[in-house]
Amino acid sequence: MTVSLNQIEQNPLKKQLTSRHLSMIAIGGSIGTGLFLASGSAIHDAGLVGAVVAFILVGLMVYCLMTSLAEMTAYQPVTGSFCEYATEYVSPSFGFSMSINYWFNWAITLAAEISAATIIMRYWFPDASLAVVSVVILAAIFILNILSVKSFGESEYWLAMIKVAMIVIFVATGICIIFGLTGKHTTYLSQSFAQSHLLSGHGWLSVMNIMLVAGFSFQGSELVGVAAGESENPQRDIPKATRLIFWRILLFYIFTLVIIGALIPVNNPHLVGSSESNIAFSPFTIIMQMAHIHGAATIMNIVILSAVFSAANSGTYASSRTLYQLAVRNRWKLLSTVNKQGVPTYALLATLAVGGLTLLCSVWGNGALYVWLIAASALSGFIAWVGIAVSHLYFRKAFTSQGKLLKDLPYKTKFFPYPTIFSLLLCCLIIVGQDYRVFICGNINWLEFLLTYSSLLLFVALWGGRALMIYAKSYSENRKYFIPSSYIKLDTGK
Repeated sequence: MTVSLNQIEQNPLKKQLTSRHLSMIAIGGSIGTGLFLASGSAIHDAGLVGAVVAFILVGLMVYCLMTSLAEMTAYQPVTGSFCEYATEYVSPSFGFSMSINYWFNWAITLAAEISAATIIMRYWFPDASLAVVSVVILAAIFILNILSVKSFGESEYWLAMIKVAMIVIFVATGICIIFGLTGKHTTYLSQSFAQSHLLSGHGWLSVMNIMLVAGFSFQGSELVGVAAGESENPQRDIPKATRLIFWRILLFYIFTLVIIGALIPVNNPHLVGSSESNIAFSPFTIIMQMAHIHGAATIMNIVILSAVFSAANSGTYASSRTLYQLAVRNRWKLLSTVNKQGVPTYALLATLAVGGLTLLCSVWGNGALYVWLIAASALSGFIAWVGIAVSHLYFRKAFTSQGKLLKDLPYKTKFFPYPTIFSLLLCCLIIVGQDYRVFICGNINWLEFLLTYSSLLLFVALWGGRALMIYAKSYSENRKYFIPSSYIKLDTGK
């Protein structure tokens, strides 16, 4: 038996996240390891033009999605955010599969990020056991999350500050090098444009792969919606945090990509790595070394480690809250239990248990497993974004059909429905085109196909299976595969 949204919001979670917490969670959630590590390979694979186009398109898509999410969240703030909206506005089966997908997304991200953290820690402790390092990181994340939601918010605030400060320093350093203020001003912008795959015949297909990288880099933007139920003033703070996302984050990414394209040749093997002895370096490290900054590698390792830890910390929060809301709705007593600080203890422990998959990396090696985890997580993130867009379309349809006035919305998406439709179509295109070579060459490697689209197949299976179960049990209006607009209860839980 499931419960309604107004019953769900009668929960003991604490509203301790302030405006500054949400603002930095929004910014920090959009600046991940993809910017520090994958930006170089993005330029190498698609050229500067291709990489910039890919990041602009995905950045614009994310902004459109966040305005959609902000409109629903400001009107009806709930913990679990768009997963709950998917249940209430679209269908219970759609919301159920969306919740499992999002929990899976961040639980896998947690595993992948801790795997990356163990690799980075070897810079200082080359002889340390990967299993021991993984356990230490998991313990630190557990402590930050079990204390209170405020401790999570504070930790994310300062971790995000580190990332933002590093990007500002990097951009300033790059500009100084370009204008010869450090004694060296050679630029490769003309080469970057000339060797762009968009200009050399590879076309938009090369950009498709970079969009997936960009999508993984932007994952975490939706965290402000997940945190709405624990925000002190979501009607004010969620729209404010959303407005910060597009221009600040997009400027960070575009400035960074242009500086990398200007100062590092596109064919530099260090951007992607060509052998075990010629590994990939962060373009941030390469450019800081060009500026003769002593200890550049150490500085970047600290920054990247903070970014990895931030992603793991955020992933733990998002997945534990999603699992908690799913448990409350479906009356799973153990997973819906919270401690005195308002933290869902067992949902948190279940999420960290999945993070324990990182220990497998110390046994099997972290190369292939880490790559697969990243790919699976990225695709799950796009599925979650599709859920936001679909939920918003259903929300607006119900809102207008029930005679409500748009002026009553605390925050309204501009030019609706075009931004929502644009983001929905682009998300679907990227999901389908993740392995576009399968559809072009005709020779399908079924094992590779199943691995590539495993998240999508799992989502569809969960959706279909849950829908059949609900239909068979004849839950009144829930017996509909999609909830009619007149049945949607927009004012519960406000």
